[in-house]
Amino acid sequence: MTGLSTKMSTEILMPAVSPSMTEGGIARWLKREGDAVKAGEPMVEIETDKAVVEYEAQRDGILEKILVPDGSANVKVDQVIAMLLTSGENATTIPEKSNVASPPLAVVAAPSAAAAPVAAVDAALRASSSVSSGRVPASPLARRLAAANNVDLALLKGSGPNGRVVKLDVESASARRPTLSAVTPASGATYESIPNNGMRRLIAQRLSEAKQTIPHFYLSIDCDIDALLDMRKELNDWADNVKLSVNDFIIKAVALAMKQTPGVNASWSEAATLRYQTVDVSVAVSSPSGLITPIIRDADLKSLSQISGEMKELAERGRQGKLQAQEYQGGGFTISNLGMYGIREFAAIINPPQSCILAVGAGEQRPVVKHGALAITSVMTCTLSADHRVVDGALGAEFLAAFRKLVEHPLTMLL
Repeated sequence: MTGLSTKMSTEILMPAVSPSMTEGGIARWLKREGDAVKAGEPMVEIETDKAVVEYEAQRDGILEKILVPDGSANVKVDQVIAMLLTSGENATTIPEKSNVASPPLAVVAAPSAAAAPVAAVDAALRASSSVSSGRVPASPLARRLAAANNVDLALLKGSGPNGRVVKLDVESASARRPTLSAVTPASGATYESIPNNGMRRLIAQRLSEAKQTIPHFYLSIDCDIDALLDMRKELNDWADNVKLSVNDFIIKAVALAMKQTPGVNASWSEAATLRYQTVDVSVAVSSPSGLITPIIRDADLKSLSQISGEMKELAERGRQGKLQAQEYQGGGFTISNLGMYGIREFAAIINPPQSCILAVGAGEQRPVVKHGALAITSVMTCTLSADHRVVDGALGAEFLAAFRKLVEHPLTMLL
């Protein structure tokens, strides 16, 4: 330990934003080394499997050293990511390594506050230190991206601590080039190498595990939506400040059908089937970094206008990566609607730990037989993907029958 003072700097640890999170990424530091930090002030952006979330400092101080730079991926929970000088300390009182853990960054979901082991501190210190002479200082992620995109690190000016090259520097250099193509020796095809961010990697991992470990089965049903479309038009014409979408009606219908068939509002565990007491509906939203599923809580208790306003606000913040953890983690059932893209019918992958996801296709005019005569009706095909450990065929069919009845008689949603 250098210096004579017994004061020690405070470690800032990588927080966990959910019980299942074991690692994440440092998207961007909002403060630089030497900057003053105030309690409650955003300090760093943490990249999870669903969003990039700002985290706040819990105490005043000076950001003395950043140990895990911008663009770092696969950062373990409880790993030391920075050192903070608090009141009365100075750089000469900083220990070379510390085992004293500080309160983690303020998080929405309770983070882990366990101290990092010495090995984790050593690894972080090695990762942040300057590299040996003759080698360009760069983060491991920046080196991988540079190799994948054929970028010469020696030509880049690093924007990280002490001139270190980080992910953003490599991405900026790649974007400035006219092409990012390479030739594969086997086929001679050209391709563009687009690095996968932390969110896409974790989404890929979760969906692969879901498809491989959950016994999916599928049920499809056609819904006549003429009455729903007429009611939507009438309500939108009548209320100037509310513009309902077909998806708003689908969310409400799913919520009420879940209430009628509570067995689908459940998750599998080895010890017991977990049946949820509230009706919380997740809705898949596309963002630049991948799919995110904001949640309409207590959807069965909310009006169509409440669902509409809440969904618009959540979807917009989801696309911007600004959702808080509790706004997309959880939920008992997911809706994935591709009707606006003209997709007639598809089957979706279950969003664990949920047991069901409803894939909604486009409403389109089709010839049908009504009362013994041929007619043209707007029809929407919906496919339920269900976990057979929790939901059997009869229960899935019961849910879809309740859902179709609500969609085809939309006035019942207002009762």
